[in-house]
Amino acid sequence: MSTTGVTAAWYRCPVPRPAAQVRLVCFPHGGGSATAYWNWPALLPETVELHAVQYPGHTDRIAEPLYTDLHALADAAADAARPLLDRPVVLYGHSLGALAAYETARRLLAAGHPPLRLIVSGMPPPHRVRPGRVHLGSDRELIAELRRLEGVPDEVLAHPDLLDLVLRTARADYALAETYVQPAGPVPDLPLTVHRATGDPELTADEAADWTAATTGPVRHRTFSGGHFHLADEPAPVLLELVDDLVSDMSAPRRPSRPAWMGTTATAVPPRLAQGTGRPL
Repeated sequence: MSTTGVTAAWYRCPVPRPAAQVRLVCFPHGGGSATAYWNWPALLPETVELHAVQYPGHTDRIAEPLYTDLHALADAAADAARPLLDRPVVLYGHSLGALAAYETARRLLAAGHPPLRLIVSGMPPPHRVRPGRVHLGSDRELIAELRRLEGVPDEVLAHPDLLDLVLRTARADYALAETYVQPAGPVPDLPLTVHRATGDPELTADEAADWTAATTGPVRHRTFSGGHFHLADEPAPVLLELVDDLVSDMSAPRRPSRPAWMGTTATAVPPRLAQGTGRPL
């Protein structure tokens, strides 16, 4: 596969913006796919071009082997990102995606292409990632965990063919997080923003604060209401804060006009952006 083909497989751009000043690269949660961010371009200024990561083995890449080692995944993601680096890049990752974005950012920095900013959400810092054995458990145990976290609709879990696919993907994604070990050596010098929802059981306030130990760069903290999937249930606050970071870092583009639905009640907000199946890692 050509370099362009590899990049297109990894990074999906739902709305190309050739005049964009910055590229926002988004890494989805465990079990998720690029479609988790499919509606975000409509909420971003025209000067921001979104690229959403599609992990191998997920959705339309189902024929490809799943990764179970996060460092190997980050190596491949960084290599595939090279054609996108002709403009400033901001990396965003939620849950498992936060770790994938962090490790990819480290590799881009080492290669001489430092991201403008890294934004992490819903995951403890690398030195406090919780090891686990869920990926080694039985199907019944894995299903119980998926139900506990409310990351997969019951109708999907009740469908035999879909269930097989969900368990295959979720088990591999659990392994990515549960076997991750922060590499030895100095931490990167990356401007960092940490997103945390007050009702998220996967990231405590203390863990969010401790992200300062994962970089020597400046760190900002943003707090939202909601649970682990707050960015899907209430995307408006996340996008507004994200754009504020871009404005601060770039001194442009100007903050976009607030879409009409952002000033309304929660019932007017798109009910869920996060698509795909699997654990809300």
